[in-house]
Amino acid sequence: MSNEEETLILDSVNRWLQRDVAPYAHDLEQADEYPHAMVEQMKELGLFGATIDPQYGGLGLSASTYSKIVAAVAEVWMSLSGIFNSHLIMARCVQSFGTEEQKQKYLPRFATGELRGGIGLTEPDAGTDLQGIRCTAKKDGDYYVVNGSKAWITNSIEGSVIGLLVKTDPNATPPRKGMSMFIAENGEGFNVSKKLKKLGYKGIDTADISFDNYRVHKDCLIGGVEGRGFYNAVGGLELGRINVAARGVGVATAALKQATAYAQQRKTFGKPICEHQAIQLKLGEMATRTEAARLLLEQAAKAFDSGERCDMEAGMAKYFATEAAAKNADENLRIHGAFGYSCEADVERLYRDAPLMIIGEGTNEMQRIIISRQLIERNPI
Repeated sequence: MSNEEETLILDSVNRWLQRDVAPYAHDLEQADEYPHAMVEQMKELGLFGATIDPQYGGLGLSASTYSKIVAAVAEVWMSLSGIFNSHLIMARCVQSFGTEEQKQKYLPRFATGELRGGIGLTEPDAGTDLQGIRCTAKKDGDYYVVNGSKAWITNSIEGSVIGLLVKTDPNATPPRKGMSMFIAENGEGFNVSKKLKKLGYKGIDTADISFDNYRVHKDCLIGGVEGRGFYNAVGGLELGRINVAARGVGVATAALKQATAYAQQRKTFGKPICEHQAIQLKLGEMATRTEAARLLLEQAAKAFDSGERCDMEAGMAKYFATEAAAKNADENLRIHGAFGYSCEADVERLYRDAPLMIIGEGTNEMQRIIISRQLIERNPI
């Protein structure tokens, strides 16, 4: 994609954000109301097919371009980016590991948003440790019978399908060899709980799912072979971590812009607070963190686009950008003082949204371990 084409896409997204999202995001977020109209607009923009190959009806955007879109969306309302990111992780699993029949059947419908969904990995007792999942699928003729539960699944209420990670061989050693992933559409035995209440990340639907003898056809086993589910999931998470890093950049940028503007408006002791050294120190650190996060994100996206293994780069970007978002959101609230603590402004929303990114798509503690292991592996003595 040329620079001109990328600019046109980003301009289109930014116009939509300023026209149709920014004026309404505050009230929707405060009410924890699902943004149905915005989802329809995202379909028209092609965001549900952003990274899906054009031969299957998607835009086929590079991770570099996609990450810029996500950062722009998150700067205005972070929750929206989760609606299409979780969906695209699922799509990535099908596109990278699915059979041609599965790609032909599902990817065009994913790209248009006709079928929307997410990725079913997390369970009540298994998050970062994917090999610890307990959800099982037992073969029964042409079907698999699924029993177990998933937790904190995005798009599980408003969506209609998930990439479902299960154990087809619970006794396998190591456990990852007995894990498989299915394209699981809503149906009998696929039971979604009520919408979960959260500190932040509001508006978007997040729920638990229980499977009670849910039957899924063998043709929905991604790749058509058992035992590859762990690798399907990990492959999708590289793009997911780049997305979360982009969200971190977006939130960090929003906090920086709010703080910079307010520091010039608010006066104490006869002058704008931006002229006080204490505030200058905060703004200087916030600006540096934001730019450093953006550069790490660009590096990770370029590595992904080149086809290289990029778990270290994605981990660095995800870790640093999300910590930058949390720190900037905190400093932004401090700079705004009591006004920042009020729900009338969006300052406190950034403060509530930031912690999710530190936890989601692999905790930042795990990211540091991944970075360290890759550092040693790439630099043997």
